[in-house]
Amino acid sequence: MKSMTGFACIEKQTKDYSIAVEIKSYNNRFLETSINLPAALSRIEPRIRAVITERCKRGKIEINIREKNLSTPLSVNINAEAVSAYCSAIERIKPLLSPIISAGQIPLEFFLGLEGVVENEKKNEDENKAWENISDAFFEAMRQFETGREIEGRRTEENILSYVTILEKSRDTISLFQPGIEQAIKDNIKLRFSELVDNEIDENRLLAETAIMLMKYTIAEEISRLSSHLTEFRAEIERNTSPGKKLDFICQEINREVNTIGSKTPVIEVSRAVINMKEAVENIREQLRNVE
Repeated sequence: MKSMTGFACIEKQTKDYSIAVEIKSYNNRFLETSINLPAALSRIEPRIRAVITERCKRGKIEINIREKNLSTPLSVNINAEAVSAYCSAIERIKPLLSPIISAGQIPLEFFLGLEGVVENEKKNEDENKAWENISDAFFEAMRQFETGREIEGRRTEENILSYVTILEKSRDTISLFQPGIEQAIKDNIKLRFSELVDNEIDENRLLAETAIMLMKYTIAEEISRLSSHLTEFRAEIERNTSPGKKLDFICQEINREVNTIGSKTPVIEVSRAVINMKEAVENIREQLRNVE
């Protein structure tokens, strides 16, 4: 079991490059990946996305890779046409500005700061080279990220299983009262028949009425289905590394059986057990919101 929330941050530096990788994740019903890369590394986004898709099943995952100083050539160009256009525009507005500014030369820095005059671009690296530059830092961050999610997931699993134990103990408590509940139903029907027919009871009619009442009020089937759901819940945790969705569905079925048991019997001990079970199911479902 893994948590859907996690964080990792790794920085690596060599004589050729310095790279920082940050990975964050949050709860989400589905897998949603956001990747922020420098332009020079844009070609490797599909590789990063493929790794995330392979290792993560649910969650909103944000990956930020910052390039501090890669050893790729920097190309600087002066856009002569842009300079000429700016100069022409300045000549046209000089008469308008002359009343408020003194005449004089326009400094070179003014032109260098204008948009489009100086164009600099780092040449995009070959895809394989770009991947080689960041892969060590990226996979180290992934290991840190996954380790953190697994540690948090184990804590969550222990918490969830403690509530499953409460469900099982409460189920056992209810099971103890099941025979008594059925016997009470039979005795009640027999008493009513006796009162109506002066102690002369039609056994066939009594059996038919008893069967109908048992079908309506007995909780044997609910206890059986509840036991099956609890067994399946534990098995799903054991066999599935990303059980969140399935466990939430099983919780819905458990809750259905618990509600039915509560509605069928007024026995105070059973009612108390039902309350404990409802609280346990609610706590489990709250924890499952953070499980992959």
